[in-house]
Amino acid sequence: MAEEMQVNPQRAKQLAESLTHITQRIQSANKSSKPIRLIAVSKLKPATDILALHQPPVQQLHFGENYVQELLQKASLLPRSVRWHFIGALQSNKCKSLAEQIPNLWCVSSVDSVKKADALEKGRAAFATKLAAKRTNGESAKNAGGSSGNEAAEGEEAILRVMVQVNTSGEESKSGVEPSDALALCRHVRSSCPHLRLTGLMTIGAIARSQATTPENENEDFIMLRNTRDQIAKELGILEGELELSMGMSADFDGAVAMGSDEVRIGSDIFGQRPPKKDAVVVEKG
Repeated sequence: MAEEMQVNPQRAKQLAESLTHITQRIQSANKSSKPIRLIAVSKLKPATDILALHQPPVQQLHFGENYVQELLQKASLLPRSVRWHFIGALQSNKCKSLAEQIPNLWCVSSVDSVKKADALEKGRAAFATKLAAKRTNGESAKNAGGSSGNEAAEGEEAILRVMVQVNTSGEESKSGVEPSDALALCRHVRSSCPHLRLTGLMTIGAIARSQATTPENENEDFIMLRNTRDQIAKELGILEGELELSMGMSADFDGAVAMGSDEVRIGSDIFGQRPPKKDAVVVEKG
């Protein structure tokens, strides 16, 4: 699979330089001592681009995808040590397969309804059952003095992290729950979805606000998400730090980091211009 893919050295060098530049900007904007998670958004880019950044010497861990079918295909080709984030709009009928079929799915960042949370829970519960059986079989083989091919691979986790997506801009075109409804969804995940772990809140925000964002000019969407997080943490009786903030993309991540974001999602500034979806390929020919 991954070992059969040919990475273009020139392309790998270009990608590594872009990633280093982004990392340096994140460090410059970070006013705290906490580490900032960088998700390299690889949607519509070939698997070789991901492999180029994931393998030494770069070893980028976190990659974000927007389309379930594309992610399923890439996950089947690339190492289990990749930490996949699903960051696109969720469809209820695809939640179960997403949570069940990708062992190293690290987080689903776009949960915006009880129905979708329940579907993800159902899928991860089914995965957890399979994982438990695999580990039991592996332990049995080990105790019998044999070597097992069924031992859990790196990156497989029974519990799936999720974030609640909040529509901070009020735009009808944006996914996400209203800020006033976010608490109820967070409560549901924590109380009714034992195979999901609520790790934070995510927003995309308005384009105009993103374009106007600087480290000095604070983004209203980021203020709204931070205030919503603080209120939810208070209502749930947990520390604010237990709920992460996922805000910031290519146009506004410097400002997002300065305002306390725990992770940023960067695509085009690392990978370059994306092709139209109809022209995108997972495995390049030649």
